[in-house]
Amino acid sequence: MNSSTLISCEILAEHLNDPNWRIFDCRHLLSDVAYGARVYAEGHLPGAFFMRLDSDLSGPMTGSNGRHPLPEMSPLMSKLGAAGVTSQTQVVVYDDVGGMVAGRLWWMLRWLGHQHVALLDGGITHWLKQGRPVSAELPKSAPTVFSGATQPGWTVSTADVLATLGTHEYCVVDARAPDRFRGENETLDPVGGHIPGARNRFFKDNLDADGLFRSSAELRPEFLSLFAGVEPKHVIMQCGSGVSACHNLLAMEIAGLHGAKLYVGSWSEWCSDPRRPVAR
Repeated sequence: MNSSTLISCEILAEHLNDPNWRIFDCRHLLSDVAYGARVYAEGHLPGAFFMRLDSDLSGPMTGSNGRHPLPEMSPLMSKLGAAGVTSQTQVVVYDDVGGMVAGRLWWMLRWLGHQHVALLDGGITHWLKQGRPVSAELPKSAPTVFSGATQPGWTVSTADVLATLGTHEYCVVDARAPDRFRGENETLDPVGGHIPGARNRFFKDNLDADGLFRSSAELRPEFLSLFAGVEPKHVIMQCGSGVSACHNLLAMEIAGLHGAKLYVGSWSEWCSDPRRPVAR
């Protein structure tokens, strides 16, 4: 089987020894950049490789390109190849925050044209609740060559977002918590507020009380109501730094709503220039 959205713990457990499956641990804390590597070393899903948000999934910051700009793709593709990922490999990504971080790797692989990538629904938290094993052993794999190419039209720039202000053709959706969207309790970025005209869809609203993704039947009408007649392909997803916005993009895929774009720089890039307007 292959999946491009979600994989359950039950299905993954059946494929732990499948030579054509690869697992990636993406755990990360914004408040503790060493957290992910530390907990990975303590115990991870058997066979899982580790991906660092701040380096593997992000590029260097310049002060004006956001907190998690996209990296050069060649090093990432080399690391995927070193883990044995080919175009036919089913990739599974996970974290311990409901997919908020792992969704970034899910989106990046899709952006590179790799369709067989899915998020572990519930992550390692749900895996451990089911009493399933973890390991501190580092995985080994015969290296191969991962080839991918970024898909056109999947991202937008700050200039693109500026061009949408005051129009009704596009819909900008902010994945941050409602208080940060309103400009309250901002601790990560130097300016509080949001892009004028943006609508708020907190990424955690995609999950149920158990931390699992809600069904397509629940997600689809909520997104369509939020878009208020704007076509999915004219939706721009953003957040603080282009990470949790990918969670909303995954939820849209689950809901059968395709074509939305990612503003990678998101609020952290937008607010770096005081000439750009801010709403609160």
